[in-house]
Amino acid sequence: MQKKKKAGFWQNIWRYKALILMALPGFIWFIFFFYIPVFANVVAFKNFHISPNGFIDSLMTSEWVGFDNFKFLFASQDAWLITRNTLLYNIVFLAFNLFFAIAFAIIMSELRNKKFVKVYHTMSLLPYFLSWVVIGYFVYAFLSPDKGIINHWLTNAGKTPINWYSDPTWWPLIFVIMNVWKSLGYNSIIYYASVMGIDPTYYEAAMVDGASKWQQIKNVTIPQIVPMMLVLLIMNIGGIFRADFGMFYNVPRNSGALYQVTSVLDTYIYNGLTSTGDIGMSSAAGLYQSVVGAALLLIANFVVRKIEPDSALF
Repeated sequence: MQKKKKAGFWQNIWRYKALILMALPGFIWFIFFFYIPVFANVVAFKNFHISPNGFIDSLMTSEWVGFDNFKFLFASQDAWLITRNTLLYNIVFLAFNLFFAIAFAIIMSELRNKKFVKVYHTMSLLPYFLSWVVIGYFVYAFLSPDKGIINHWLTNAGKTPINWYSDPTWWPLIFVIMNVWKSLGYNSIIYYASVMGIDPTYYEAAMVDGASKWQQIKNVTIPQIVPMMLVLLIMNIGGIFRADFGMFYNVPRNSGALYQVTSVLDTYIYNGLTSTGDIGMSSAAGLYQSVVGAALLLIANFVVRKIEPDSALF
């Protein structure tokens, strides 16, 4: 029997032309908005000044300062504060979102009335599509020092009202609640699909053995969705140095009295750029954020590949 010849490069292009054409707009978008801007990271190593002749001329004529922008960033007291806040918030968000998303997905999978499942999923997804600007105004309606709903309740109960926008005590808890509330529906969709894709025979075997509902969840559902949990965990760890700018900037209304608990890398970069106009230092902070995030992604993927090779991204 004669062996079939492998198709050449151009023959494969022609064969899969429809799929390639569908992927082409996304590919072009990534090139222009993700890969080409990478070269602009050189700004982090320059004392960047805007030239009237455009960005390229500004880039070429700006003085090369090496790692001076990074030294200035790490020499300031803000470096430790923003790094600590960004890491701790994202670790807590990761843990809470994982727990509530899985719990919500399992609860939805146990409901027998599919109409209710659709209603609950739609309701849980609605916050995800709301802008943090809009949510910030809703939060202000509750926390406003003068006419806020919560302070109104406290006053009626004979307690002292709280000046929420100058007291940092409650804001870590507020951020956790807001983050979980907004992302619950979106995060639970993939887990819900994974739970619904589990072979029913596993549950039938568990019921024959006398397993309770909790034992079925513990010994069948959770182990079956662990690979998906690991994949999403790796991807989320890659973004652990990227805080949600909209939430940390708009919800506390960028109040200076709250910077101790609201200042993260993203807001620090924005405030630094708008207040000082130092593009070089802001770019250094952004590059630091990206490099550390990429390193954490590679480390997490390496660890998972050693433990569970099939669950690694690459």
